Amino acid sequence: MSTAVVVPVGEGARRDFRLLWIGQTSSKLGSTITSVALPLVAVSTLDASAFLVAMLPAATWLPWLILGLPAGVWVDRLPRRTVMIVADLIALAVVLSVPIAAWLGVLHIGHLLAAALLTGAASVFFQTAYQTYPPVLLPTAALPAANAKLQGSESAAQVVGPGIGGLVAQLFGAVTGLLGDALSFLISAICLLRIETREKVTRSAETNTLREVGEGLRFVFSDPYLRVLTAFGAASNIGLIGYQAVLVVFLTRVVGVSPGAVGGLIAAMGLGGVAGAALATPIGRRFGTARGMIMCELGAAPFGLLIALGGPGPRLGFVVVGGFVLVAGVVAGNVIKASFRQSYPPPHLLGRVTASKQLVNFGTIPLGALLAGGLASTIGVRQTMWLMLACVVLAALILLAEPIRGRRDLPTSVA
Repeated sequence: MSTAVVVPVGEGARRDFRLLWIGQTSSKLGSTITSVALPLVAVSTLDASAFLVAMLPAATWLPWLILGLPAGVWVDRLPRRTVMIVADLIALAVVLSVPIAAWLGVLHIGHLLAAALLTGAASVFFQTAYQTYPPVLLPTAALPAANAKLQGSESAAQVVGPGIGGLVAQLFGAVTGLLGDALSFLISAICLLRIETREKVTRSAETNTLREVGEGLRFVFSDPYLRVLTAFGAASNIGLIGYQAVLVVFLTRVVGVSPGAVGGLIAAMGLGGVAGAALATPIGRRFGTARGMIMCELGAAPFGLLIALGGPGPRLGFVVVGGFVLVAGVVAGNVIKASFRQSYPPPHLLGRVTASKQLVNFGTIPLGALLAGGLASTIGVRQTMWLMLACVVLAALILLAEPIRGRRDLPTSVA
């Protein structure tokens, strides 16, 4: 029988990790408020079409296609904490510009798209640095528990945030909800500034950015584990972001619920993330990290189809149950994959490997959002939900490929 391993961690490291945890939880809370508030601004304030609403997440993720690979190189060259602080401050200014424009009476859908694009660009650098930062603060053996905490609080934020966003939109207008996101970026930056651990930046002898980018790409696509996980992430994100891009439109215009109810429903679905984060480490310990990841992702994906069955009255239960189980499986799989991704590549390649993997994974997100928006405008919103959620189910089958299928645990380092 497997037992938990207690990893000794110094008080300074615990304090610094708590600051990272608090700051990131605050930032995620603000972002989840915006995930409801921004499309509600487009729908209720600007009367945007389903396609334009779907363009917002597409614009948010488009910078990964342009900046993803160079960001990996720069993160490997620069202190990660500094990169995250600068990204937070840029995002703060951009998000704050939206309510200011609304109060001045000059807000336009173009402004929302530009804000989504610029905050997305800041997120490229923040996320690349953030996902490689926990190994700076903690030993490798402590990473699974740390990632479970980070994913758990992120999921909790996804429960609370949409409810707050919907309630604020109902009482004070959707634009006001964006102030919470601006404040969250400020809190995150302050927490990062208080971290005392100073990382050692390994200066590569190579100074050719294109050559360094190529080194990260070659590592990802030549490694059988990273290759399978990258393909799965890219295919899965088309469906996940596709259905999320039209979810607010589906709930408000097809199901017919109020803005406050939209936030409540998305919050109920997000509770699955809290459960998934709590169960990920025990599942990985009991069944193995490779088998546990397959169980979570492949077992939960079919439940997502229930969301498309949603309707007024009791049929709202399909939305909640389907979303809860789907989110639980995705988050549990993400916890397992995060620990693998942080410990497996050589440390000097970590930023580039992370960026290369995310380029492919996140690069399909604009495609999923635009595809969903186009389909919603032509064949209908509910039909689009069916197609996008079916894509999530088919993508999970990729995890059955070798070498992951034949292992109990994912390796912790390159052989």
